[in-house]
Amino acid sequence: MPRNILNALARSSLTPDMEQWTGEGGLSAARLRIELLSGLTVALALVPEAVAFAFVAGVHPLVGLYAAFLVGLITALIGGRPGMISGATGALAVVMVALVAEHGVEYLFATVVLMGILQIGAGVFKLGKFIRLVPHPVMLGFVNGLAIVIFLAQLGQFQVPGSAEVTGHGIAHGEWLSGMAMVTMLGLVGLTMAIIYLMPKVTNVIPAPLAGIGIVAILVIVLGIDVPRVGDMASIQGGLPQWHVPMVPFTFETFKIILPYSLILAAIGLIESLLTLNLVGEITGKRGGASQECVAQGVANTVTGFFGGMGGCAMIGQSMINVKSGGRTRIAGVAAALFLLVFILFAAPLIEQIPLAALVGVMFMVVIGTFAWNSFNILRKVPGTDAFVIILVTVVTVMTDLATAVVVGVIVSALAYAWQNATRIRARAHETPEGAKVYAIRGPLFFGSAEAFGELFTPETDPSLVIVDFAESRVADQSALAAIEALADKYEKAGKALQLRHLSPDCHQLLSKAGSLMIDSDDDPDYEIAADYGVRTGVIGGH
Repeated sequence: MPRNILNALARSSLTPDMEQWTGEGGLSAARLRIELLSGLTVALALVPEAVAFAFVAGVHPLVGLYAAFLVGLITALIGGRPGMISGATGALAVVMVALVAEHGVEYLFATVVLMGILQIGAGVFKLGKFIRLVPHPVMLGFVNGLAIVIFLAQLGQFQVPGSAEVTGHGIAHGEWLSGMAMVTMLGLVGLTMAIIYLMPKVTNVIPAPLAGIGIVAILVIVLGIDVPRVGDMASIQGGLPQWHVPMVPFTFETFKIILPYSLILAAIGLIESLLTLNLVGEITGKRGGASQECVAQGVANTVTGFFGGMGGCAMIGQSMINVKSGGRTRIAGVAAALFLLVFILFAAPLIEQIPLAALVGVMFMVVIGTFAWNSFNILRKVPGTDAFVIILVTVVTVMTDLATAVVVGVIVSALAYAWQNATRIRARAHETPEGAKVYAIRGPLFFGSAEAFGELFTPETDPSLVIVDFAESRVADQSALAAIEALADKYEKAGKALQLRHLSPDCHQLLSKAGSLMIDSDDDPDYEIAADYGVRTGVIGGH
């Protein structure tokens, strides 16, 4: 790895402080117990998810489990937000499937390595800060869409094992259970949800999701109830992940094959991870860490690619399980990864006996807790554009993937904002005692309002000197400059002079870059930033 990247990593404060490990109150026995039990709960929920997403990508289940272990461990150690859980995800798996089908799993490992390097670069250059551009309506739609996706992904467990074909988001389509099998499955799911709901009212010694899984699992095993279990999906028995350099030709042709996939995977992984970062931050009251999370995701994926894993990113459902179970420090995430490794190495026969109904019940409670139910009231109170964005992002999330939905939501929000501002540009006109006409502009001048700006003026009937006052406006972009130059040209052809006043410093800089000559004005000592622009031979210059 280049030395400048290593130096940037050293400067990014990846070493977690003591509070991130112990919590605000220090590491007491009670806190340690909560963190470990929360990690155990998350590990149990990770198993079927990792296996399902491995099936989506068309790789062996252990490839998904190794990714869940390695990505989860590394991001827990150095990630930007204690409490977050990362692993193999459906949004990445649906992109990988075409690569694996056409070129094989070795190309997938190489792609994951390059994906990680790109994510490290995003963290080093602090690109994670752009997540701030995601508006609140987009976040609301994202959360609601996520809850629906988690719900739909669980429906595959109500289908006959072996009949389901897993597609995007881990959603399966197959033959539904019927008769007593369906009734039993529904009953166990309902029992798990009831235990999770009632347990906090009785005791907080054990996280409610873990209690639900444990009680239902014991009931099923002791009574010999015939329901689908984890082992019906695939065996999770395996060894330690082994160092493995991807067996692909180190040529430019290989690079051309894996680069497009790496770019897409890196972008999707970072978008999901940074949105999860914000979501967990709202629950835990923490802020920041975007660049650190980018680096952590990148390091995790680079390492995973060299150990035969399919890569991954933040898992919002498992992160919600963790924080709702009390996990607030890095200990919970580390524990979840280590428990998962223990399952793979030693406890596979036992874990494979856990009924899927118990895990479905846990995820259904995550759905209920994740969905923003107050959004139904919000939709009636917010502007129509915001309501449309909320619904749009929700629908696109369900139909495609989370990252695409967020990008679409941001673009629509930006266009709506631009349109609203484009309609706000106004001008108040008055004449000075000297006979000059002053246009006082209100509202921003940018690409969206440039045409309307030109329609505010009447060069044919205006006097010989026209002053455009930008005290209540600002020149924002090149389109604004073009509009000013076009206006100046009209007045020049009419044999009249044009002056611009009260431009802010950033507008001065923009006009300077465009090659305009600025002369400070003495008629506005309070602002000290005014400039006059005259029209000489078709060029905006000093007047």
